[in-house]
Amino acid sequence: MIAIIDYGMGNLFSVSKALERLGEPYLITNKKDEILLADGVIVPGVGAISDAMRLLNETGIADVLRDYAASGKPILGICLGMQLLFEASEENGGCRGLGLLPGTVVKIPGVTNQGEMYKVPHMGWNLLQLRRQSPILKDVEEGFAYFVHSYYVTTKTDEIILADSLYDVCVPAVVGKNNVFGTQFHPEKSSMTGMKILENFTVLVSEGVSLK
Repeated sequence: MIAIIDYGMGNLFSVSKALERLGEPYLITNKKDEILLADGVIVPGVGAISDAMRLLNETGIADVLRDYAASGKPILGICLGMQLLFEASEENGGCRGLGLLPGTVVKIPGVTNQGEMYKVPHMGWNLLQLRRQSPILKDVEEGFAYFVHSYYVTTKTDEIILADSLYDVCVPAVVGKNNVFGTQFHPEKSSMTGMKILENFTVLVSEGVSLK
């Protein structure tokens, strides 16, 4: 059973429908005991990271997710949910993240080195470039994925970047370390490429093996 975390800022409908298409059992929950008992966890998210972290801290779900990640069971963050996995963000004056992966969330500049302006937020289809092998990317071919974001992750730990996408800056698009994974794009809205990534996550969940 996969727990989709409901903390008030998630794209719950599209994620749950994607799991239904894969035939994967799930529950939408904000209950700590249900989260900890789940075989896998998905952290969705839309909006500002500071608001999301405030809600996660106020409800105690932030600590639950840290404990869950420490258990070795698979966890997947989507879009804002991926950004929440990192140490900090500069958005809206800055805030701390869950600290499950090393890195900082910063704003897409919106201007090239040559001074040319471009659209922010980054919204639409962009090419996914695979960089490293990972169980989350098994049998995934390079293709287009659907992004909606104004901020992206910067990290000095290149090993966690499994795939990226170029939008003037190099955007980490799929990240992962041990049992913690994230996609900056929406896999549930990214056609066959995204659905294969979600399917791979469900395989990790069904295997029931600690990835730590």
